[in-house]
Amino acid sequence: MRQVVLDTETTGLDPKSGHRIIEIGCVELVNRKLTGRHYHQYINPQRQVDDGAIEVHGITNEYLADKPVFAQIADEFMTFCEGAELVIHNAPFDVGFIDAELRLLGNPRWRNVSAHCGVLDTLTLAREKHPGQKNNLDALCKRYFVDNSQRDLHGALLDAEILADVYLMMTGGQTDLVLAQGDSQEGEGGNKVESETAGEAIRRLPADRAPLLVARATPQEAEAHQSMLGLLEKSAGKHFW
Repeated sequence: MRQVVLDTETTGLDPKSGHRIIEIGCVELVNRKLTGRHYHQYINPQRQVDDGAIEVHGITNEYLADKPVFAQIADEFMTFCEGAELVIHNAPFDVGFIDAELRLLGNPRWRNVSAHCGVLDTLTLAREKHPGQKNNLDALCKRYFVDNSQRDLHGALLDAEILADVYLMMTGGQTDLVLAQGDSQEGEGGNKVESETAGEAIRRLPADRAPLLVARATPQEAEAHQSMLGLLEKSAGKHFW
């Protein structure tokens, strides 16, 4: 099973008001393991970034001035995502922006996200698992003991990496971590992760961090479990699990 954990940063809150994507970050999971493959790109939105948005992600108009426009990176980005299940926190927001960019592109090859990918919304999943509680990414990091100490500003690649850890913990954990090494790894199609963000080094989760904990039953616990099932079957005649 191939999944792509995705996050975007934007010029503002609503694509219907003309706001655009300025950063995309993706990391790949195959069979619930991080493969080290990723896609990362800054994008010139061809408009001004709202001051409120800059306060959130720190990405300035000056920094984006020499970056490619969405039309120049669309094929590479969509090819990286095609056929995968996208794992996104508050998916309607990011998918809405991507769909808006694809409409502006007018390329018949790329109609909309749902035509090429499945989508899993981790915010919906978190609300089902933890009703009535805070379920933003920072709250989930605290709940599942995922290190987000480098997240003083939002960044698409860092947030995608953090979300991958949160998603895996929230849905049962993982047994292996294989992360891309170095500051300039190649993504799909040779796309390189840039070595700076808004004039600073891109913040990545440490590649040598400890693997996520996975609790397994000991042989003794498994044997005791089977014994209990046997007792229940004898007493009830039939069990239902």
